[in-house]
Amino acid sequence: MHNYKKLNVWNEAILFVTEIYLITKKFPAVERFGLISQINRCAVSIPSNIAEGAGRNTKGEFVNFLGIALGSSFELETQLSIARNLGFIQDKDISDILDKLDKIQKMIYKLQQQLYPKK
Repeated sequence: MHNYKKLNVWNEAILFVTEIYLITKKFPAVERFGLISQINRCAVSIPSNIAEGAGRNTKGEFVNFLGIALGSSFELETQLSIARNLGFIQDKDISDILDKLDKIQKMIYKLQQQLYPKK
């Protein structure tokens, strides 16, 4: 079992969720049950799955939950691209967010590799 609160990736993901919520607050109200809900849930899923995996009994389980977190991050990336195409997010804002998301994705992947290094 790992202390997820000490993991840099979990802390980065928590800060990232806050940024996502602030961005989706600016979306049209009609999207409240559409993209806003989906984007926010995907963002929350990232640190949530990191924490859940850290609390599991084996490295294999942790790696599996990191994979789920990574999948949520790619789903989020897709939804943010859709929001940009619909004009809900400005190009300068999406660039910064996608850079942060890319950093988190790399951190998750690196943690997976540390837990189960390839031989």
